Order: sequence, then structure tokens, then C-alpha cells
Amino acid sequence: MELKLTDYRTEVHVNWCPGCGDYGILSSIQQALFELKLDPSNVAIFSGIGCSAKTPHYINAYGVHTLHGRALPYAIGAKLANPELTVLVILGDGDGLGIGAGHFVNAGRRNVDLTVILYDNGVYGLTKGQASPTLKLGLKTKSLPKPNINQAINPILLAFASGYTFIARGYAYDVPYLKYLIKEAINHKGSALVHVLQPCPVYNDINTKEWYTPRLYKLEQEGYECIITNETTEEEYLRKISLMIQKANEWGNRIPLGIFYRDLRYTTYEERIEARIPSYRLNPPAKQKISDPFGKPITYIDKILEEFLI
Repeated sequence: MELKLTDYRTEVHVNWCPGCGDYGILSSIQQALFELKLDPSNVAIFSGIGCSAKTPHYINAYGVHTLHGRALPYAIGAKLANPELTVLVILGDGDGLGIGAGHFVNAGRRNVDLTVILYDNGVYGLTKGQASPTLKLGLKTKSLPKPNINQAINPILLAFASGYTFIARGYAYDVPYLKYLIKEAINHKGSALVHVLQPCPVYNDINTKEWYTPRLYKLEQEGYECIITNETTEEEYLRKISLMIQKANEWGNRIPLGIFYRDLRYTTYEERIEARIPSYRLNPPAKQKISDPFGKPITYIDKILEEFLI
């Protein structure tokens, strides 16, 4: 059967605030899955808690709406259990970089083959606009009684320090370009981050569409490229990373979009497991039989239990 774009949509009514950037991100994800011709039955989308966490409800694929900050460990478990799955992880800036920051870091260092899409509006939109970990120090959105007292996390640099091997940034209202970045992230073998700037028209009255539009530019328009391979010399590496850090720190008058970093040197976590357990790919946990046709368990743990007898 030939897939259509509508095959990636559900009948659930999309319910975000009017003008929310989440609509553009949702459309970008659906179009990316369609253009990659990915079978919806082989795609799994995980989310935590927050406005962004509704996304799996609107995409016709396997969806798991998990706990606050815990989408990544769920997603990693699913990917390792069935390495043939295409796994997307939907995180909010508060969900993923606040309570879920430890999981965000460890997902990068493992280099599991999955795509993290980070919705970033600088506030906790679902709980009435508190400052999120990405809101800049000293900013006072209309929902805050006083200016933000904390330094902001830089998702691009945190992802790089954590070990993500693909790092990009898109913009919620530029659907064609965001779709392109998501496709590139899905095709990348390893932990991929797509950081999405997403205006919140209800609670963030500073980083609005009107504020972003004149400031955004695309990295490739300036000839920027940061691809690291086994042939990259130390001198080239240092030069490229120095420029990447410079671009990642740009904010204010100029804000870059595009692919900041692509590292092709490392194996995925699944490949490392297969190196230790050669049968892993052929017989991963999700494909192992644990019951007979009548549902009777065929897996016995008696010998394991005996080891714990006192």
C-alpha cells in the first residue's frame, strides 16, 4: 500500500493554544516520516509531560506518553529491545533539561540510535509559565513576578558535551526547514538532537515570532559545516569545534539555525552490544518468545532464584 501524508495523522483533535509553535513541529514530524516512507507500525514516539508531550497522540505510530523527564529511558529501553524501530523522543525544555537533565546527558554518552526533538519556548507552558532551564538570566516574561534568577542552559553545548553525534537547531514556524533537519537526524546513526525554537504566544511575550524573525539565519548560508570523521586531523577538529562553540553561543541580534555538528566516528550503542552478544541483532529481546500459543510462559527462572536462596 502506498503511504499518504494523512496516514501519519490520527483522528485525535489537536489541542494546543492558537498560534503555538507546537503545530509547526507536529507538521514537520509528520511530513518527515512521510517523506522517509517509514512504516507507521515500525515507528515509536515517546514523550514526557508538558505541552509538547501531547505530540504522540496526534501521530499515527506507536506512542508512549511517559513520566515527567523520563521519556528518554523509556525510549532507550524500547530501542534496545527492538533495534529495528525508528525511535523519536519528544522533550520539552523543562521536561528534558530540568527534571530529565540526567537522562538527557546519559542518552548522549551512550549514542543510542534515536532522535530527540527538544521543544524550547523558555517557559513551563502547561503549568502557567514559570521560567524553564533555557530562559535567559534576567528576563521577565509576563507570567513571572520578578526577572529570572537562574543562568540558562545552552542545549547545543550540553548535547555536544554529553556525546550526541548529531546536533541541529530548527524553528517551529519554518516547517520545510525543520522537516529537513528532522529527516537528517532520523537518518543519522547515533544519538541525534534537534533543538527547536518554539514561541509560546501565551506566556513568553519576549521570544515571540516578531522577535525571532529578523534574527534567524541558516548556517549553510555562510558556508558553515562541521562534520567529524576518522580522517579529521586534530588541528581540523579543534578549528571546527571552536567555530561550532562560537555559533552555539550566538544569540540576540543573530541566532543560527541548521546542523551544528555531525560526528561519524563512533559506533552506536546497539553495535557495541552486538559486539559483545553476536546474536543480539538476530534475536533481540522484543523478538524472543516468552510464551506458547496458549499464553503459557516458556521462560523459567528457577535456577536464578535458587542462587538467591539462603
